[in-house]
Amino acid sequence: MPARNYLHKIELTHPKYLQTLVENRRVFNLQNCELNVFESYQETYRVPLTFSDFVITSMVRGKKVMHLFDQPAFNYLPGETVIVPADETMVIDFPEARIDNPTQCIALAVDAKYINSTLNYLNDYYNSDPDRQHHWKLQFNQYHFDNDTEVTDLINKLIRVCSSGEKAKNIYADLNLKELLIRLLQSQHLKQVSQEAADKNNHSRLHYILHFIQQNLTDKIAVDALSRKAYMSRNEFYRWFREQFGVSPLEYINRERIKLAKQLMADQKNSITQVSHQCGFADVNYFVRLFKKAEGITPGSYRACIQ
Repeated sequence: MPARNYLHKIELTHPKYLQTLVENRRVFNLQNCELNVFESYQETYRVPLTFSDFVITSMVRGKKVMHLFDQPAFNYLPGETVIVPADETMVIDFPEARIDNPTQCIALAVDAKYINSTLNYLNDYYNSDPDRQHHWKLQFNQYHFDNDTEVTDLINKLIRVCSSGEKAKNIYADLNLKELLIRLLQSQHLKQVSQEAADKNNHSRLHYILHFIQQNLTDKIAVDALSRKAYMSRNEFYRWFREQFGVSPLEYINRERIKLAKQLMADQKNSITQVSHQCGFADVNYFVRLFKKAEGITPGSYRACIQ
């Protein structure tokens, strides 16, 4: 299945400068983070890797199999990001790495003080309003992400800035790194509240709204109606939702409808038009455009892949 949001390819190390064929490392140091570019050129297994700082890793090319947190191993592919706490050992397999098919990934090691200052900023900003309080923290029960467009763009910018010779690169890196951390935190928050929504739909305004959306995905859902249910003006609701989760209400609704569509298309009895209508889309062409934007392929091509 094609990945949705690839990082830009990074130029591979010239063969004469390779120090090793497994996890050859290039390092770019900045004030608050360190960018590592790793490349592997031969099949190998159970390679340990540990950082003394919190790490944001993202795949650029090839395939790894990750063993992490005593959880089942998982494939790690381009278009995906994994976060790892300081001093946690990743054990990595390279089942397909070859000279002509190397793996390449980046690892951003981030200073602990910088992370804490970002978390303090978020907690101070939100906790000034009792209705918007949420204790922001990094959670490692959610550590494997599909990149969205914003995350991919931010990591691409950080790679470019870190590897440049610009005098102000620490300033540019600081701005992009802070936004990347916030987006990952928002993504974790959205996933957590979504998972809790069914059982805790009266626990908070956020839980109630997400539960309502899930229960009504096949119907027309107007942002005005959601704002009324949240007892907010439309503009206030839109801003509040985006601050909490990093996406707009409509983006979230469409994302959930695409997930539902993928489930429905597993049943060959459902035509693309039927799936579109069952997911609340009145216009099948609009559904096809959204699906292709989200998944990188059309619904028809997706169905051919799962067959």
